[in-house]
Amino acid sequence: MIKLRSILLVDDDDTTNYLNRKLLQRLAVADDVLVALDGEEALRVLENECADGGPTCPALIFLDINMPGMNGFEFLEAYQRLPLSQREAIVIVMLTTSVHPQDLDRLEALPVRAFLNKPLDSAKVQGILEAYFPEA
Repeated sequence: MIKLRSILLVDDDDTTNYLNRKLLQRLAVADDVLVALDGEEALRVLENECADGGPTCPALIFLDINMPGMNGFEFLEAYQRLPLSQREAIVIVMLTTSVHPQDLDRLEALPVRAFLNKPLDSAKVQGILEAYFPEA
């Protein structure tokens, strides 16, 4: 399987983060798996890890929609204000249980490459890696 430098999981559910982190570690698809519990924390992770193209800047973000504090939509709106060079290097995938048509329509205008329903599994991870990181 393809191996990325870092993946960021953004979800307010500790169990989901634990299971997804274990899956990604078992698949050995990233040197590092980072976790943020809401959008605000995820922005801080990006600020800290991606300054000057840092080696632990996530190449892939799995983002939940429904979170307390800054939710996935609010994160994406703030994310669009980051420097373009930083954003171009990151693939964002929504990983959520929300299949509300209004949510899907809202995502059309935001920088999301794919939409996956929870739970994350090895086939979904492989599909994302093959689709968005073919040369990695």
